[in-house]
Amino acid sequence: MDTNFTILAIETSCDETAAAVIRGGRTIISNVVASQIEEHRRYGGIVPEVASRQHMLTIEAVLHEALRPLPGGWNDIHAVAATYGPGLAGALMTGLNVAKAIAWIRELPFVGVNHIEAHIYANWLLTDASSTAPEPRFPVVALVVSGGHTLLALLEDHGRYRLLGQTRDDAAGEAFDKVARLLGLGFPGGPAIQRAAEGAPGGVTLPRAWLRDSYDFSFSGLKTAVLHQIRDYQAREAALQPSVSKSAGRRQASAPTDATSLPPAIVARLARAFQESVVDVLATKTVEAARAFGATEVLLAGGVAANLRLREELQRRSPVPVRVPPVALCTDNAAMIGAAAFYRFDASKQNSWDLDVLPNLPLNTAQNP
Repeated sequence: MDTNFTILAIETSCDETAAAVIRGGRTIISNVVASQIEEHRRYGGIVPEVASRQHMLTIEAVLHEALRPLPGGWNDIHAVAATYGPGLAGALMTGLNVAKAIAWIRELPFVGVNHIEAHIYANWLLTDASSTAPEPRFPVVALVVSGGHTLLALLEDHGRYRLLGQTRDDAAGEAFDKVARLLGLGFPGGPAIQRAAEGAPGGVTLPRAWLRDSYDFSFSGLKTAVLHQIRDYQAREAALQPSVSKSAGRRQASAPTDATSLPPAIVARLARAFQESVVDVLATKTVEAARAFGATEVLLAGGVAANLRLREELQRRSPVPVRVPPVALCTDNAAMIGAAAFYRFDASKQNSWDLDVLPNLPLNTAQNP
């Protein structure tokens, strides 16, 4: 397909309202993201109704900003793309309906994009317009780690995926958020835990759920192990206080945690131990899959791909080159939607107007919407 083919892409699957203009599947003309973090921080997590309302309030301004660099404005757009799943139903509907309306009015092709697939395609994007970096060479193993998804996939070609493993309970990003809440570190949890773990001493070891029979992941037990560590510490502290009876100590041990009672040193050690456990499992299984399936490269994708410790450890262990998008392209954005849409359109995969949102859309149907 023409490398000048230009796509307007929209992403509203969760709490970022984003629009981007992508040329030739790799060149970023614009990439605008309006974050809702401050709106949701007060609740300690994403509130779907709040997210949907903010998308409606913000999307028009975001679109205008994304189109600003184009000399011909709308006339320079050849197709429109948007996320149709997975994600929050109300949030997805905002971006999908706006994208379809634009395509209909301007008589442009429309492409629906799987959000997980798009995270992988962030590795195709060039942050420097003059770059000549080659595209990833198939077959590749992709590790997708975000707030809602943790999976390993083998990509044999564009649109040809083999799901190798996925989380059986909490996704890695979800576990980061929950543990950060237990430790009183705030939201979002990934950056907070990384900051707390920096320079922290060792001395605490947390379990790893290896699930040796598969490439699947499990982080729920790790989260529970952190909770037990906190309660054990609080029980020991309560037992040392003369004014606290044994029965009170038992009540303290079984009560909900009060993170404000934890010394910073304990928080730092638990943050480090948790992060090391997650990184160890993710890196080990990814490297094993790369070797087993003869991958030429490993692609890291998703919001948790911004974690510096994960990047370093995966690159250190991998027998093949590891591609990692810049941090700004790891979290939700529309540039990755445009990249994925380009290769889908190149394969003559565009969508009809009756495409609906699929909040639980899995990766293995990304090529068959």
